[in-house]
Amino acid sequence: MRVLVVNAGSATLKLRVVDAGDAVAGRADLPAVGVATHDDITRALADLHPFDAIGHRVVHGGDEFRAPVVVDGDVRRRLGDLTPLAPLHQPKSLAALDAVGAVAPGVPSVACFDTAFHATLPPEAATYAVPAEWRDGLGVRRYGFHGLSHAHAARRSAEMAAAAGAPSGRIVTCHLGAGASLAAVRDGRSVDTTMGFTPLEGLTMATRSGSVDPGAVLWLLTERGMAAGDVADALEHHSGLTALAGTPDMATVVERADGGDEAAGLALSVYLHRLRAGIAAMAASLGGIDVLTFTGGVGENAPAVRAGAGAALGFLGVGVDVTANAAVDVAAAPDADITAAGAPVRALVVAAREDVEIARGVRALLG
Repeated sequence: MRVLVVNAGSATLKLRVVDAGDAVAGRADLPAVGVATHDDITRALADLHPFDAIGHRVVHGGDEFRAPVVVDGDVRRRLGDLTPLAPLHQPKSLAALDAVGAVAPGVPSVACFDTAFHATLPPEAATYAVPAEWRDGLGVRRYGFHGLSHAHAARRSAEMAAAAGAPSGRIVTCHLGAGASLAAVRDGRSVDTTMGFTPLEGLTMATRSGSVDPGAVLWLLTERGMAAGDVADALEHHSGLTALAGTPDMATVVERADGGDEAAGLALSVYLHRLRAGIAAMAASLGGIDVLTFTGGVGENAPAVRAGAGAALGFLGVGVDVTANAAVDVAAAPDADITAAGAPVRALVVAAREDVEIARGVRALLG
C-alpha cells in the first residue's frame, strides 16, 4: 500500500508518498494551506500519484482518539472540537485535511495523532494535582505530544540496540526541534513525557518557554494587568531561545556561544540544563536507562547539544564518543551510534520519520 502522508506545519505543507517498504517514493513541499491554493495541491497530488490512502498528522486527539481513525464527517467535527486544546497546531492540520481531501475525495483519509503514543501513560504520569472538576469535567490532564516521532525513534533504537547486542527495554527518546520533548519508553510503550496538557510544557524550545511557574503567569495577569492573549503569544512565539539569544536557530546560538556571546551562552546553558534534568527524570520513571536517542532537527544536527547532554549524565551510564558525535551526517547516514567506548548506555542518533509511523498506522487500520 502506497500512502500519501500529509504533514501540515506553520509555514509549509509537506507531502510524502511512502511505499510498502517505508521508502519515500515521492515528495512535494508547498506553502501552508491558504497560501498554497487548490490548484497548487491538485498539481502536486497529480505528480505524486498513485497512492492508495492518505495519512494526516494531527497534533491532538484528546482522550477520545488513541489510535488512527478513518476521517468522516463526524470524526472531522470532533477533531475540530479539540482545537482549543492545541489552538496553534490543530487548525493547520484540519485545514490540510480539508484541502487535500477536496482534491482526492475518493481516497480514504486517516488521522494519526501525536498524542496517541502517550495514551499508555500511567495515571501517576498523566494526572495533574488539580481539582477533580478540572480533571474529570474539563479533561485537564497530561496528554504528551510528538508521539509519532517518539514512536519511530523508540522502534528504530530498539532495532539498533539489538544489532549491537545491547538491551533496549528502557529508552529515553529526545525529540529536539523547534518544539522539543522527551519520552520514557518501556518495551515500546510511553510511560512518561515532558509535554503535558499543551505543547508548551517541558523543555526550553525555539520560541516556546517550556515550563514556567503558573504563579508567574497569574501574577502577570492579575498584578500587571496583561491580557491573556498577550501572555499566551509571548510564551508561544517570543520565548525560548528567541527570548534568551535573539534567534530561534540552535546552530546560530551554538556559533555565537562559541564566539563568546554572553546571551547565546546563557541560552545554550539554560537549554542544556532543562534537557539534562528532563533526561534524568525520564530515566527515573523507567528505573534506569538502556538507550538514549536524539532525533529531530536539533537532535540530529547539533553535536554540541548531544555532547552537552551526555557530558552531565555519566552517573546514569551515558557516554558520548567525541569523534563519532562530530561525524554524524544525517544526509549520508541518518541513523548513527555515538556511544563512547565502555559506556553501558547506548547513545544513538535517529532520523525523525513521522511519515513512516503515519504510513504504518494507516496500513494497520486499513489492512
